[in-house]
Amino acid sequence: MNGLEASGPATAAPHADPDGDPFLRTRFAIPTPPVTFLRRERLVHHLDQALLTPLTMVNGAAGAGKTLLVADWTETREEPVAWLTAEADQGCGMFWAYLLQSLRAVGVPLSAAVGFPAGASLVDRTLLARLAAELSERDRPVVVVLDEYDRVTGPEIAEQLEFVLHHSGRGMRLLLVTRTEPLLPLHRYRAAGAMTEIRDAELAFTPEEAATLLAAHGLRLPVHTARSLVERTRGWAAGLRLCALAAQGSPDPETYLKEFEADRTTVADFLLAEVLKRQSPETQDLLLRVSVLERFCPELADALTVSGDAASILAALHRENAFVEDLGHAWYRLHPLFGEILHAHLRVWSPGLEPELHRRAAAWLRRSGSLAESLAHGAAAGDWEFTAGALVEELAIGRLFTRLRRDDLADLFARMGPEATGPATDLVRAARDLSRGDLERGQTHLRLAERSLAGERLPTEGAAPGQVAARLSCALLETLAARLTGSPERAERAVETAGELQERMPAPLLDEHPELTALLMTHLGSARLWAGRFDDARAALAVVAGCSGEASTALPRGESLEHLALIDYLNGWLGRAERKALAAQNTAERFGLPPGAGSGLGPLVLAAVAVERNELEQARSLLDAAADPHRAMRDPVTEAGRSIATARLLLAGGHSRAALAAAEPTVAADVASPWAAGHTALVASAVHLAEGRPEEAAELLRAVPPGQVACTVAAARAQLAAGRPAAAIDLLDALRPLGRIGPAVTVRASLVRAEAAFTAGDLTASRRLVLQALHTARRERLRLPFIEAGPWIRPLLGLVPLRGAAAGWLMPGQSPDEASPRPHDRPAEPLVEELSGRELDVLRRLARMMSTEEIAADLYVSVNTVKTHLKSVYRKLAVSRRHDAVRRARELRLL
Repeated sequence: MNGLEASGPATAAPHADPDGDPFLRTRFAIPTPPVTFLRRERLVHHLDQALLTPLTMVNGAAGAGKTLLVADWTETREEPVAWLTAEADQGCGMFWAYLLQSLRAVGVPLSAAVGFPAGASLVDRTLLARLAAELSERDRPVVVVLDEYDRVTGPEIAEQLEFVLHHSGRGMRLLLVTRTEPLLPLHRYRAAGAMTEIRDAELAFTPEEAATLLAAHGLRLPVHTARSLVERTRGWAAGLRLCALAAQGSPDPETYLKEFEADRTTVADFLLAEVLKRQSPETQDLLLRVSVLERFCPELADALTVSGDAASILAALHRENAFVEDLGHAWYRLHPLFGEILHAHLRVWSPGLEPELHRRAAAWLRRSGSLAESLAHGAAAGDWEFTAGALVEELAIGRLFTRLRRDDLADLFARMGPEATGPATDLVRAARDLSRGDLERGQTHLRLAERSLAGERLPTEGAAPGQVAARLSCALLETLAARLTGSPERAERAVETAGELQERMPAPLLDEHPELTALLMTHLGSARLWAGRFDDARAALAVVAGCSGEASTALPRGESLEHLALIDYLNGWLGRAERKALAAQNTAERFGLPPGAGSGLGPLVLAAVAVERNELEQARSLLDAAADPHRAMRDPVTEAGRSIATARLLLAGGHSRAALAAAEPTVAADVASPWAAGHTALVASAVHLAEGRPEEAAELLRAVPPGQVACTVAAARAQLAAGRPAAAIDLLDALRPLGRIGPAVTVRASLVRAEAAFTAGDLTASRRLVLQALHTARRERLRLPFIEAGPWIRPLLGLVPLRGAAAGWLMPGQSPDEASPRPHDRPAEPLVEELSGRELDVLRRLARMMSTEEIAADLYVSVNTVKTHLKSVYRKLAVSRRHDAVRRARELRLL
């Protein structure tokens, strides 16, 4: 049960982003306007309308004064203002993690039920629905400011943001500060009068405002001079401010500005060059060097300049408004346009220096604990030995397999060429290839890394853990390769080696990477499961399923639950299998993992369970959803699970030959799996029986590895079909006791005994056995064995004692309490397709007169999903309207 409990909501707000790095508090800091900032009351009054409309957009060019305008406006607000500065190329998971943290930072209470994104590029719609629901209950709206929103280019983030805004109602006011038109349905907001806009034309300074701004910089100029400057710069705030800074040092500022008016160079290039040229050589050098950084602190700047006086220089630049912005907490950044031009000048004035600057930044950031930024700068420097070494030595290679940063890391190392050599680079290549399912290349690189490490001596106690970390990464990849090749003994050896190496690693470093142990045990459990060692597999998988609910272990926890679900299914416990597979699904949804993340075994188990319940359409839908031709990692357990579900569905639908073709797993393995072989034999024997060849069916099942109880029951059925009831009963008697075997097997065994008794003319014993099977099957909604039983069982199901046990779930239109059918009742068909759990949820809300939109909000699903469920409900109940569906459901005692 620990695995199921671990998938529940987190009990506290996370202290790190989905990559496991601390949240950058500077992204939540509201910028402080400089002393020369000019408050323009006309814009402040316009911004006050933001509280009356759901959406406000401040849209203007770079340097138009958007951010400072909004930052100044927030000081006048009593409502809570959550500020978030966006970043470029940010995945939706990271975006929402930071947005949730910004809300918490200003005291907006969010319950643990909201959840947390599991990976930088992933977020679940359930999280968004829960967030919107909680915001909609607020008495006072929270103002959410997204600064530099033009950096957000992913259409999925815009779609998710619009969803939350729409469903938050009056509890949230969204204010976007952007250079470009956001990917939101702005036309709808404009048409409804639900949007406040401030654009470039309104942001532009008037001549009077420009004259006041120049005066704040110590330049007392006539309005006509200000007007000509406004005409030249089109009122661009940054241009005016840069112009004022450049003119401050001129003996004749008015003449200077007039000469500038006549210049034909671009405003930005000219003014930024003037500002840079007026700085000291030391300051110019610092500005050029830090232009390779997104953000920097004095210590990082010193590492790039080796000067030691960055703190005073940066403080002076900020005081002088020289386009160095103070982010708070001693961190700075360059004005984006200023930074871009400086970066271009750096490449012209100091060619070849940029890689060295990235290399220094990478080394400093790694020492400071900022691994993600360190890796990015190491890659930008082209120093792959350093970058791969940092990833391996920090035990972060497991992140290539947990969805935390898999895509980002894969893209980062995609530029690594063959010239980079060494154990760390080979390990990264092996991890990259194995994560893509390229076993041959992955194992080749893994062997190269292992050979390199074999020639190096392990460090002594207390030495740097780099070599140990590399060998531990090797063991992790070896365990994964063993899982993918179906080699349980190889997995055992690798995990044993990993355990010995973990004892030599610093405990704090291991604590930072719980995904390492989770991945090791998941791979080991899968390999043991393939070998048919169910108890050993369960022991390894339960460790992972029961571990703490951190984002870094979400994927292996889900995979472990899925494997545990398969074990339960193979043992005949459908309900247990379903609960574990759904728990895995809930874990994926809670942390924003997409359907089928990891192995994708869970939907296959649910499909196989649906087949046993004769819910064939549901099974087909699950299989279609799990059919991912682009899935990279294909391990033998998952592919055997796919063949089981597919073949059983085809068999139940009467497609014997197609079922036989689907019974063989498509992935080769080093070791044969007894239960996979048993499954293939079960399908083949069923085909022989369906085509009237019981002898061939019996012969086929004799070759099955021992211990396959389901195959023994099938063999008994084949013996019975061949006219040897005594042999059938002998086979079943040899199975006792069946205490650990679930209903999917025991019900079939009871029905074989019942058929034998029926054939022998012992109707009393036959009825008793069928009734026993009905009671057992009813708890699991197990219908398929009664279909497989054949025509002999139908007369028995019509008898009064058995009809009551079958009514309401196996036979339609009659409750278990009805002793006899009424004359006007419709003829009862022997079997029906039952509504799924989600369809019953929709039906219950339909009975409460809830609208489609209300049902969607209550279940945290989309309106289209509700409509799909409604169509299925109508079809299964043979109705076409809501009222008729509710009436029919009550007749069937479903409500």
